Parts: sequence; C-alpha cells; structure tokens
Amino acid sequence: MKVTKAQAQANRAHIVETASTLFRERGYDGVGIADLMAFAGFTHGGFYKHFESKADLMAQAATCGFAQTAAKADGADAVAFVKQYLSREHRDAPGDGCTMAALCADAGRQPEAIKTAFATGIESVLGTLGAPFDAPERGKQRAKARARRIALIAQVVGAIVLSRACPDDSPLADEILDACRSAVLSGLSPASPGASDSPVG
Repeated sequence: MKVTKAQAQANRAHIVETASTLFRERGYDGVGIADLMAFAGFTHGGFYKHFESKADLMAQAATCGFAQTAAKADGADAVAFVKQYLSREHRDAPGDGCTMAALCADAGRQPEAIKTAFATGIESVLGTLGAPFDAPERGKQRAKARARRIALIAQVVGAIVLSRACPDDSPLADEILDACRSAVLSGLSPASPGASDSPVG
C-alpha cells in the first residue's frame, strides 16, 4: 500500500520523537539506527527515506526535545519550575526530561549541525523563561536579566548532570540536588536583589 504524504510526515515525526527520548536515555552513541527504527516500529531500511544521516536525525531530535522543554517552562512559576527540575523524579527519568541535562556533554563532541541545534534550543528556553519578566526592560537591565537566566540554567543543568553521574543509591546524588535547589530558590527570594526579574516564571 502506498504511504500518503500525510502518513509519511506522521511517521517521520514519530521517529524523531522516539529518537529524542532514546537519545536522552542512552546518549547518542548508545542508540544505533537499527535499534531506533525497531523501537519506533519501522524497518531499518526505511530510515534513509526520512533522514540523510544519523546526524540529521540527531539535530532534529534535539530540536524536538528543546521544544518539549520550552513548553514545560512556558508560564511556569519560578519556585515550582526549580523544584520540579531539581527533583529526584527528573533526575531518574532522563528520557522524559530536559535535553540540556541529558545531552549537552554529548553534543559538544558532535558535528556543527548538532551544536547549532543546541545553541538554537538553548536560546529558545532562555526566551521562554524570560518573556514574562524582562520584555519591558531595556539596555543593561535586559542584559542583566538574561545573564541571570543563563546562570540559573547552568546551575540547574549542572546539578542534574552531577547527580546522574553518581550511583542511584548514593547519598551524594540527593545531596547535590538538595544543595543546588536550596541555593537557587534562595536566589529567587523576593528579598534577593533583582528578584523582580528572576529568570524563571
């Protein structure tokens, strides 16, 4: 049976979403094309009907993952966002979690197209988090607000990366999350300088 254009697009989107999850769970080197296609419910031979290469799929999967992260962050309350991000649940479920925490280290060793997808994705998350706060700001105030968002994202992503590097039952895994959660939340306190344009919602 001939596959319609609409079905082909749906199949492609399904493969991208599946790859996004698997890459976050296993890393780029931990997923082969044959396994990925089988997991998505397709044959290995169909891969090149949709993608030029694995790197092509990696870039598209990164874009998909960043869109999911931005959607979760859109309109989020600052405290709720940080608590959820720096939770044991997020730490233990990389496949459903943030693309930055799962794959930034891998992306640094990949071709330029994947790095470009990450740069674009990080910008999208920064924009999503900042939109409600610093849109009215101008000049140095906007630059300072952006710098705080970058610093906050680096801290929460780094905390997840460090915690995941520890054994699941290691007390240090939880200690890292607890320490960074407390530090970030204290920085979001209304009493903190610049709290009115905090980096997340």
